[in-house]
Amino acid sequence: MNNKSTNEKSIGLLSAVSIGIGGMVGGGIFAVLGLAVKMAHGGTPVAFFIAGIVALITSYSYAKLSVAYPSQGGTVEFLNQAFGGDLFTGGMNVLLWLSYIVMLSLYAYAFGSYASSFFSSNQLMWKHILISFSIVLFTVLNIVGSKLVGESEEYIVGLKLIILLFFVVLGFQSIDTGRLQVSDWSGSLELIAGGMIIFLAYEGFELIANTAGNIRNPKKTLPLAYYSAVIFVIILYMLVAAVTVGNLPIAQIVASKDYALAVAAKPFMGNFGFTLIAIAAILSTGSAINATLYGASRVSYVIAKDGELPERLERKIWNRPIEGLFITSILTLLVANLFNLDGISTMGSAGFLLIFAAVNASNLKLHKTTNSKAWISILGVIVCLIALIILIGKTLESSPANIWILIVMFGAAFIIEGVYRIFRGKGISKELK
Repeated sequence: MNNKSTNEKSIGLLSAVSIGIGGMVGGGIFAVLGLAVKMAHGGTPVAFFIAGIVALITSYSYAKLSVAYPSQGGTVEFLNQAFGGDLFTGGMNVLLWLSYIVMLSLYAYAFGSYASSFFSSNQLMWKHILISFSIVLFTVLNIVGSKLVGESEEYIVGLKLIILLFFVVLGFQSIDTGRLQVSDWSGSLELIAGGMIIFLAYEGFELIANTAGNIRNPKKTLPLAYYSAVIFVIILYMLVAAVTVGNLPIAQIVASKDYALAVAAKPFMGNFGFTLIAIAAILSTGSAINATLYGASRVSYVIAKDGELPERLERKIWNRPIEGLFITSILTLLVANLFNLDGISTMGSAGFLLIFAAVNASNLKLHKTTNSKAWISILGVIVCLIALIILIGKTLESSPANIWILIVMFGAAFIIEGVYRIFRGKGISKELK
């Protein structure tokens, strides 16, 4: 538990909300909007709403657990507190690390897609070159010290929110409401699946948990920060989706799904709009890669410190977990270059839905300690698992090959943990220091 005195706690409500919003709008909306439209059609705003409700219910468990167990370990700490040092906890924590790698791959894929859109020929080649460049660049920055990027993070978050709101305000003036009518929506299951395949666009609110130990007046601030951030992003995503679908034919959005948001700006902002959104996407996904690399390498460090991954990942060089960073970056290079956007998004969303179900289960188990309403956590477990089942079902129907990717991803997490336990026999500390 964090025992810092009140005067050392420097994060207030606005900063905490900004962390949550910045984590969610870190690049996901630029990457996955086209996928949502592909599945939900005119009902895309509803798909984002459905995914947002799942995130909002889960944020209740995160808020309660963050107040009770403030720790830089965040999700890792919550699972450890609820389930102790068993194989399930270790496997879920490794799955969290793998899900961060998938998130990094999504951001890098989006970075390469938007940046390559400025090239008139060989876009596929340039996309992969730029995907790899972004990962290598921010890995180097994390090694030498990413102070400049870190200091500019707040400005980048502010800039992309301004650009997205500008996009919404201008775009609403030219919306064709006929394209948003119920008759143009996909079926109910497709709407839910459309929301779930892009669920990872909401994942970032859990970053608030990692700063809980530095929050002022946590009992009041943390719940308000979680709920405010998620509700704001739900509204923002629904508005962006409505403007996109209302200004561009579905077929055109799907055809350019890798950089759909930039294409959607063209009808009412012209080439300037395309360029503006593309630049915002490059800045946003770049900063998200930097921040997520920093976080993922430290997740691997924390998991190794708890005995769930090899000790080598616990070693620090220049006060940084370099080996964990290198392994994370190498795996990200492979995933981002070998899989398409559908596969990456499906992997990430499925991973976080399972993790969030486990966090809801953690709060259910600890509900007396966290002073929580058990039925809300039960609801959280149910909606996360139902959403995961629907996502898997629709994936099996439309892209059956991606099911094998999910099986390998989930299986790898528990196999890695199980094999390591057999060879090293390490347990998990009850609480992160």
